[in-house]
Formats: sequence, structure tokens, C-alpha cells
Amino acid sequence: MPLIRVLLADDHTLFVEGLQALLKGSVDVVGVVRDGRALLAAVEDLRPQVVVADVSMPMLNGVDAVRQIRNIRPDTKVVMLTMHAEPQLAVEAFRAGAMGFVLKTAPREELITAIQEASQGRAYLTPSITKDLITVLIQAQAPEHAKARDTQLTPRQREVLQLIAEGKTMKEIASILNISPRTAESHKYEMMEVLGVSTTAELIQHAIRLKLVSINKS
Repeated sequence: MPLIRVLLADDHTLFVEGLQALLKGSVDVVGVVRDGRALLAAVEDLRPQVVVADVSMPMLNGVDAVRQIRNIRPDTKVVMLTMHAEPQLAVEAFRAGAMGFVLKTAPREELITAIQEASQGRAYLTPSITKDLITVLIQAQAPEHAKARDTQLTPRQREVLQLIAEGKTMKEIASILNISPRTAESHKYEMMEVLGVSTTAELIQHAIRLKLVSINKS
């Protein structure tokens, strides 16, 4: 099976060189750019399957670059790789069209997973900030038609939904529920289809409304 074609976008030379070394053999790095404008040009020229882009870049920031990539190459998926752990930034990135949001402090395996998920059109969010998204989304009002869909969730799906909202990884969820990671992933994406959502952030909105999670205000 051919490796996923990946374009890297980051203005820190030492970091991006290290990233290339880490990804070698797992993906096909087709190019490296160091600003948002160069990223747009490279997306058209190199036609990568997945872009891994920093949020903070000269000329054009990563979030705005995502919006433009959606117009010029809608088949290209974008994973944001950033030092910024603010949940609101993750929400903004997903709304712009990103398929992944990973922290630079995450292990190599997590970034590779995010790239693989994005290449398949599935969203990925760093588990360490998933729980923090609750405070950002707590006041969000979901559409009325989505509320009716909540009743279609199975008891097992509700369990998985709660654990996702609490920031558990798929491996942790599988261990807690005594199921395989693949089954846990299957439950997640079946829920997304039933609820008509495409991101973990939107799943959390449903968990909040169903009162599957509580807010720690201490």
C-alpha cells in the first residue's frame, strides 16, 4: 500500500527537520514550506493527501490557510499541529475545515494516527484537550433536529460518548468497556453518522446536552 502523501508547513526549521525524521517511513513527505502563502502554492503544485500545518505561520496563519485549501483543493485534508492547547482554537480550526488538531507535545504515534484518520476523511482531536472543550461548548445551542437524533443512540454508544467527552483515548475506552479499540472507533463513527456531526467537538455538545458529563468548576 502506498504511503500517504504529506506536505509539512512550519516556519521553525529545526522543528520541521526533526518532524521529517520522525515521520520517515510512516508517510511520504512530498514537501516542506515555511509560510501560509507558500503552503497554498505547494498544495496546488504537489497535491498532497494530507497537510500538517502549524497554526502560527508568517504571511498567512494556518486556520485561514485551511479555509483557502478547502476552495482550491477540497480533497486535501489538513491536520493542525500546534503548541497552543486552547480549546477555542481547536473549535475554530475545525470550523475552518481542519480534520485534525494535534499538540506538538504529543507522541509521534498520535500525529501518525491523526494523519491516517484525516486521509480517510475522519476527524481527530488531541485527547488531552478534549475535556477542556466542554467549557467552550457548554453554552452552545445545538439544532433542534439534532436533539431528536440523540434518542437513536444505543446504551453502549452513550457509554462511549461519555468517555470521549471525558478525554479518554480510544485505547482507554476499549480497556474500560472491555472491547477492542476497533470496536470503540466503530461506535464513535456510527454516532457521528447518526447525529450528523463530523468532529469530536460536536460530539461533546451532545454529551453536554444529554448530561453525560459535568463541569468541574473548582
